[in-house]
Amino acid sequence: MRRLTALCAAACVLAACASDSNDGSTGTAAQVTFATSPTATETTGSEAPGTDTSDTTGVATTGTESPSTAPASTAPLTTESISYTSIATGLSAPVGLALRAGDDTLFVVEQDGHVVPVRDGAVGAPVLDVSGEIAFGGEQGLLGLAFHPTKPLAYVDYTDSSGNTVIAEFAVAADGTFDAASERHVLEIDQPYANHNGGNVVFGPDGYLYIGMGDGGASFDPERRALNVAEWLGKILRIDPVAANGQPYTVPADNPFVGVAGAHPEIWSVGVRNPWRFSFDSATGDLWIGDVGQNEWEEVDLSTAAAGAGRGVNFGWSAMEGTHRRNDDQSPAGATGPIYEYPHGDDGCSISGGVVYHGNAIPSLDGWYVFGDYCSGHVTALHATNGVLDGNVPLGVVSNVVSFGIGADGELYVLSVGEGTLYRVDAA
Repeated sequence: MRRLTALCAAACVLAACASDSNDGSTGTAAQVTFATSPTATETTGSEAPGTDTSDTTGVATTGTESPSTAPASTAPLTTESISYTSIATGLSAPVGLALRAGDDTLFVVEQDGHVVPVRDGAVGAPVLDVSGEIAFGGEQGLLGLAFHPTKPLAYVDYTDSSGNTVIAEFAVAADGTFDAASERHVLEIDQPYANHNGGNVVFGPDGYLYIGMGDGGASFDPERRALNVAEWLGKILRIDPVAANGQPYTVPADNPFVGVAGAHPEIWSVGVRNPWRFSFDSATGDLWIGDVGQNEWEEVDLSTAAAGAGRGVNFGWSAMEGTHRRNDDQSPAGATGPIYEYPHGDDGCSISGGVVYHGNAIPSLDGWYVFGDYCSGHVTALHATNGVLDGNVPLGVVSNVVSFGIGADGELYVLSVGEGTLYRVDAA
C-alpha cells in the first residue's frame, strides 16, 4: 500500500498539474536576452495571459533574433552511445539523489519522507525518516537533500504538515545515519498553494547552499510573486546555512540584493516558475536550471560562471514562459531567456533538470548537460560553448524520469519515480 500510494501521489510532483491546465502543443528551444536590468519587480494587474499557438521544432538562438535551427553536435555522441543499467529497484517515490564527500553511498530521497542509502545495488534501511513531519502527495513531501561539503551536516527541503517549505539541518554520523534529535529549522517559507514548491537544495562551488523556490503555485503566478524581490517565491536563494552569531543562517555579503530596499537579501536569482532540479557544472561552475513551464513550454536556463552563475539574473517568469510572452502586466525588461526550450506534446510536458557529465565511462558525453521530461520520459543531452548551445542529442527514454545525479565514481545516475528504480548511464 505504501508503494502504491507513493506512486499515485508522485504522479504530479513535477508535471505541476495539481491546479494547472497542461494542454499539448508543439514548439521551440532558445537562448534570448530580452533587456538589461537584473532587478525586475512586481507590478499589479489582472489581464489574462495569452496562449502561444506557434508550431516549430527545437531551435537555438542568441540575442534577440528569431529562433533558427540548432547547429549539429560537434561531438561523436549519438542515441546509441549509451545504455541504462538498473542499479536498485523497489524505491518508494524516489525524487532525488545526493552524494556525501568521502562516501560512495548513493543517498536517495523518497518523497514520502525517507532518505535511503544505496550501496552496491542494495537499498538499506532509512537513514532519515521525517514522514511524520510532512505533507505528502502531489507536489508536496520530502523533496531535496544536500550534504555540507566540509561539515558532518545535511540539509533537507520538505513541505511540513501545513504545506509550508522547511529547510532543516541534521547532524550526520560517520556511517551516514542522520541524528533525528539534531533537527534544526534553518528557514521556513509560507506556501500559498500546494504546488510549485521547488524543493532542490545544492551546495555550490563557493560552499554556500542554493535553494530552489517555486512561485508558490496555482497557475500563471496569480499573485505575481516570481519577479517581486520582496518575495522568496519564484527565486533561487543563496545562504550559508550553518548557525552563527545567534542567527539560524548567514546571508553572504555578495548576494545581489543585499542592501536593496524592500528586497529579501537571500535572493540569488529571480523569475523562475518551479525550478525542479538545478545544478552546477563541476568543471566550470556554470549554473543549469530545469524550470517547469505553465501549459505550453518547458525550458533549460544557463548562466555561465563568467556571467555570475545566476547572480542577480532574472529568468523571466511570469512575464515570459520560455521565450514567449505570458503575463502582460509583468515587464520582460532585464529577462534572460532559456538556452533551450521545447513545447508540450510529443517531447513531454514537465522538465526534470539534470547535470553536466564529466565521467570516464562515456567519453563522448563529457561536458554535456543531461536532463529529462517526466511526462514523455525523453532524456536529452545539450552541449554549450561559452553559453551558446551547439549540441542537442536524444538519449532514449526512462519512464517518469524525475532526477539525475553524479556518483562518487563520477558516473551519471537517473531516477524513475514511476518504476521506483535507480539507473546508471553506461556506454552502450
